[in-house]
Amino acid sequence: MPDAPATPADAVHPDAPAADYSVVVIGAGPAGLGAALNIVRARHRTLVLDANRPRNAATLHSHGYPTRDGISPLELRRLGRAELEQYPEAEFENARVTRVSREGEVFRVEAQGIRGGADRSVTAVSVVVTSGLVERLPALPTLRAFYGTALHSCVMCDGYEESGKPLALIGETDDLAEHARLLSRWTDDLIVFGPVGEQDERELAGRGVRVERRPVADVVGDRSGMTGILLEDGETVPRTAGFVRPVYEPALAYLDGLDAAVDDDGLLVVDGEGRTSVPGLYAAGDSTPPGPQQLIVAAGSGAKVAAALVRDRL
Repeated sequence: MPDAPATPADAVHPDAPAADYSVVVIGAGPAGLGAALNIVRARHRTLVLDANRPRNAATLHSHGYPTRDGISPLELRRLGRAELEQYPEAEFENARVTRVSREGEVFRVEAQGIRGGADRSVTAVSVVVTSGLVERLPALPTLRAFYGTALHSCVMCDGYEESGKPLALIGETDDLAEHARLLSRWTDDLIVFGPVGEQDERELAGRGVRVERRPVADVVGDRSGMTGILLEDGETVPRTAGFVRPVYEPALAYLDGLDAAVDDDGLLVVDGEGRTSVPGLYAAGDSTPPGPQQLIVAAGSGAKVAAALVRDRL
């Protein structure tokens, strides 16, 4: 990192509205860290607020991120935060944002401290939303015991590690056939447990994929790991690993007072560079369509938003 400049951030922009911070970034996953790192390097005084509840907290290894393939997602976040905090323009707080509102030309951001963090109520000229999504998994009693080890949600992220195994795909959404087609790239022994249309079922059968329509009661296993899928009729279908299709819900209630445009799934509508319908409010990562993405894609979207914000502020 280069030596810090002699003048404070934003000192060369005397016409900027008076605020506690130039930018507040909400969320410190790959999208938030990607945005914040590039924003502070443009000498904008930036506060990152993070609730420390990442959606991939149960995952032991993340994949597809150059130079960090196989790293723990939590370690990736830790490294990103450490890099960011080397910059004097950066500040980090463990806090859950409860409300973002407008006060004249600036935003008011209110947050509740967690894990030793302090309550904050600050103003900022711009806000970047990267708080991601909340996932709701199928309601199976023992599913979470295997989630992140034998069961995963991202096929592109974890398909390689489960190659060639007898796999399950469990879900309740209407896009299971699409996920099954993708997953068949890694295994020729796949059973889908969930709703699939008759036409899709015939097409999947041609790929060697079986559809099981009997209701699932639980995921079962022992000390060696996952061993099968227990059906409500008592039969256990042997499976050693698999994927679940969560239902994703946006975590954006704190923006309700801004009336930002959202799509049918409740995700923030943005242009090609992350600008929302509210001037000065940007968004990146899973908070925006098309929804869940790989870590490397989220980090790149954060960097793209940072570039747009820096240009806009000129």
